[in-house]
Amino acid sequence: MTDPHPGADPRSGTAGASTFDARPLAEPVPRAAARAFAQELRRTGRLPGGMTSSNMVVAIVVVAIVVVFGSVFLTMITSIIGAFVSVAAGDGGGAVLFSFVPFVVMGVVIALVIVGLLRGTRSGDERRYRLDRFARANAMSYQPQLDNPGLPGMIFSIGSSRQSSDLVRGDRPRFVEFANYRYTTGSGKNRQTHQWGYVAVKLDTPLPHIVLDATSNNGLFGSNLPLTFDKDQRLSLEGDFDEYFSLYCPADYERDALYLFTPDIMARFIDNAAALDVEIVDDWLFLYARRDFSTLDPATWAWLFSVVGALLDKFAQWARWHDERLAAAAAASVTDAAPLGSAAVPGGAGQGGAASVPFHPPLDALRPPPGVAPEGRRLQRGVPWVSVIVGGVVVLFWILTQIGPAFLR
Repeated sequence: MTDPHPGADPRSGTAGASTFDARPLAEPVPRAAARAFAQELRRTGRLPGGMTSSNMVVAIVVVAIVVVFGSVFLTMITSIIGAFVSVAAGDGGGAVLFSFVPFVVMGVVIALVIVGLLRGTRSGDERRYRLDRFARANAMSYQPQLDNPGLPGMIFSIGSSRQSSDLVRGDRPRFVEFANYRYTTGSGKNRQTHQWGYVAVKLDTPLPHIVLDATSNNGLFGSNLPLTFDKDQRLSLEGDFDEYFSLYCPADYERDALYLFTPDIMARFIDNAAALDVEIVDDWLFLYARRDFSTLDPATWAWLFSVVGALLDKFAQWARWHDERLAAAAAASVTDAAPLGSAAVPGGAGQGGAASVPFHPPLDALRPPPGVAPEGRRLQRGVPWVSVIVGGVVVLFWILTQIGPAFLR
């Protein structure tokens, strides 16, 4: 299997755990053990950067420079106040006393910065130590962070500064990855960081691109997904499934979607994943939410484990799906190649004998190969009309506020 995370550590998750053990998330953490674990992560390159001693010195110097410039302004204020106090007291003691105030303030600020940096570093070390122990207790593995994860899901191809963090992975009965994800869009004042949690599940075979947009997490202007899909690709399913999800599938793949989303599978998604957006793309299934998944909260992990556990045993029937369009293409290529397979034999046609021996393709050649035809691999993007209209109204309002007063004069 090709690793979809270029440059990442091998997926070394061990056998899936039979029980859920959340104790490492709350157990006391020996400070020395957490510090040693963080040092090992940095030594092996699994945790690049971090608040090292040199970084801490640089941060302190920067803060000190800012404080010094602030102290200059503060000195001016205190000097004025000290002068008034001296005049009122009849001596220069007030001015001398107030002259020390800027230095006291600078010292207090630097001390607070140092304490904050130390506490932040210690908190991060303890967090990673807990998550690593939690992963091991549940027969999984832990990776602190991974830049540009390279997964095919919709959130992984947007923006810049893409990074997965606190990845918890297992590979039995199939590969599963829980992680947090960040990326940024825009620049300057419009720069925005987007926060997601995701679960990635490896499937047995590539499937058509299908998106389940959960209705429970939609906002005032519709879907919370970062991409908009053509409304003509929306497929209505039986029962009350449409009350929980809007399903999108490529054109002419409606029958395939119905094959994949049988009533029992729809019930599993409604009962367990109604709060999550779902994407099936290539041979992956993704669960998304705009919140961290990999946390120190046992309730969050219990919920995610229950969701994955409820869906895993249903993925086996998806492995039997085949794209009939590929079968037709394969059969056509065999037919086109048939004349090349007709071998003339001595005494055959053209030599006064029987006709050439016909070529009969084996039955396996007529079965669809694994994969998806090009037209089913990706959904067609749509135009986010709600956002366009709202943006247009805002721009129009701004124009009116700028030119309106000129017409009223």
